[in-house]
Amino acid sequence: MRYFMTFSYDGSDFKGYQKQPRNRTVQGELESVLKKINGDKSVSVSASGRTDAGVHAMNQKAHFDLEEEMDTEKLLHSMNSMLPADIYIKSIETISENFHARYDATGKEYIYQINMGEYNPLERKYVYQHNSKLDVVEMQRAMKYLEGTHSFKAFTKVDEEKDDYVRTLSQTNLIRDLKDVNKITLVFIGTGFLRYMVRNIVGTLIEIGEGKRRSEEIIDILKSEDRTLAGKTANPEGLYLRNVFY
Repeated sequence: MRYFMTFSYDGSDFKGYQKQPRNRTVQGELESVLKKINGDKSVSVSASGRTDAGVHAMNQKAHFDLEEEMDTEKLLHSMNSMLPADIYIKSIETISENFHARYDATGKEYIYQINMGEYNPLERKYVYQHNSKLDVVEMQRAMKYLEGTHSFKAFTKVDEEKDDYVRTLSQTNLIRDLKDVNKITLVFIGTGFLRYMVRNIVGTLIEIGEGKRRSEEIIDILKSEDRTLAGKTANPEGLYLRNVFY
């Protein structure tokens, strides 16, 4: 029986989502718990995609198979009772065995949170502490150049085996926090995202906000397909996978 789950996690103390030997990962924790539930038989969890060390997820999606059918509410409560406090299963449902959490996804939404105000040690793992003013109007203008279908090769780690760097960003937005004028959230919705793509984009946007670049440079960077022309990779702690669409 195939199950489909929605879950959230605090990525601060994980070496990323994907299972790695000798490192604590989200996938590793999930599969360890499911193995116990599955009568000590290994269970493979396939997520919509991986997140890097320190990156968080609000609504990550994944599927897995169990040999015997279980009541989804019972399975949900069992998993949450056994998982560490930095992972939480929100929902579980049965789904067709032809479904795949990664390959059937039609889009994703990422957000990146920035604090332009005074350093806040309580938020250091969840909001990027830039701690100085940014030109948010210029940043928002730059984000609009990213919308549409482009090669995002300049904003990812180049892989010699990969030949498709084209992705579509259907929507971008810069949201100012109404309660705290020093907080901004960058929103990216697209068909898919390359490794480090959002963080490399954000790093470039921050340089634009600092006045080191003009917003129009985004156009030339996209056309160049040259990673060295884009900004540095932004820190992971401000990044969240907010949703996955099917």
